[in-house]
Amino acid sequence: MEILFYRYGSVCEPDIIHAFRQTGLTVLEDTTEITKKSISDADRLLSVEQIINEKHPLFVFSINFYPIISDICHIYQTPYLCWTVDCPVPELFSASIRHDTNRIFLFDQAQYQTFSPYNPDHIYHLPLASCTERFDRVTSSISDADRASFRCDISFVGSLYHEKNPLRTLSGLSEYSQGYIQALVEASLKIYGYNPVEDALTDEVIADIKKNDSGFFSLKKSVANFDRYVAAHSYIGMEIAQTERVRTLNQLASFFSVDLFTRSDTSPLKNVRSHGGVHTLTEMPKIFHLSKINLNMTIKPIQTGLPLRIFDILGCGGFLMTNYQSELQDYFDIGVDLETYSSMEELVEKCAYYLSHEQQRAQIAQNGYQKVCSMHTYPHRIRAMIASIV
Repeated sequence: MEILFYRYGSVCEPDIIHAFRQTGLTVLEDTTEITKKSISDADRLLSVEQIINEKHPLFVFSINFYPIISDICHIYQTPYLCWTVDCPVPELFSASIRHDTNRIFLFDQAQYQTFSPYNPDHIYHLPLASCTERFDRVTSSISDADRASFRCDISFVGSLYHEKNPLRTLSGLSEYSQGYIQALVEASLKIYGYNPVEDALTDEVIADIKKNDSGFFSLKKSVANFDRYVAAHSYIGMEIAQTERVRTLNQLASFFSVDLFTRSDTSPLKNVRSHGGVHTLTEMPKIFHLSKINLNMTIKPIQTGLPLRIFDILGCGGFLMTNYQSELQDYFDIGVDLETYSSMEELVEKCAYYLSHEQQRAQIAQNGYQKVCSMHTYPHRIRAMIASIV
């Protein structure tokens, strides 16, 4: 049986395609958007419609939610399955979310609580996963040169969010808005496991952000007003991420050897060893496997869920030190499979401890790897998704 996978270039697409094929499905791929990033909704619709007409797939699948794909699938009564890997995904506010042909899987429980009321029978909570099979192939081929390049005490792989932060491009915000936002940022940085921004934002600040960005997210038809959500998560959430990552790395680097692998601007960092970007499929798994401590800092818009990075690190057999997220305890044993921190002081204290306790650190890394292999791979998740349409 054939399915259509609409692709835009997400790093996890090849792993999910492989998992679908492992179930016996034939995967047709629409890669138009990979080569044409500025594709219009009209062209996207025509591309998907043509394949549906010609191939009559069992269902259409995409990473994140595309309202136009949902619409065309509804017209043809073809199930549309999608799985979020990001927060925020404001497209979920589209009126298209109500179609009964949708099967929408959301990785963050808070995201699920926000959107499931708009289509309660066809929206599900589904955590992300790991491709341990592929990671094993990469980590088993680690060379002496790899060890020289990628062995670290504490490493962080990822963006510093300078290039992903639209708030800093807004030059016309009032002094009141700037001060209010800065106070929200500082308050949020002191809270782990809860994001206060959306509730604390004033209508005045939301309107100011919207007024100063002509590209503020919009939809023709929506199920609810989304200005507060977008301002909180797409703007202030990115500002918090940028501030938090710079401060955390600088704080750790004042005590330990810290290596950063990123394509972001690193000029605000002090004493951090910056290496530039690495190849996601061939180099990143080696860093995770070889680092004594792998740091994860979940961005605030992911309010309860576990980002893909957690599953990546554990799936590579790496020791994970992550900020606390409320869903962690639903899938892992803290202190057994991974470690968490809920303050900067606790992070420094635990890094010092685990850097000096190699055997305990290695056992936790092994436990986390085994937990992911047994319960949190892409085939586990794909079976759950397919069950929604049979």
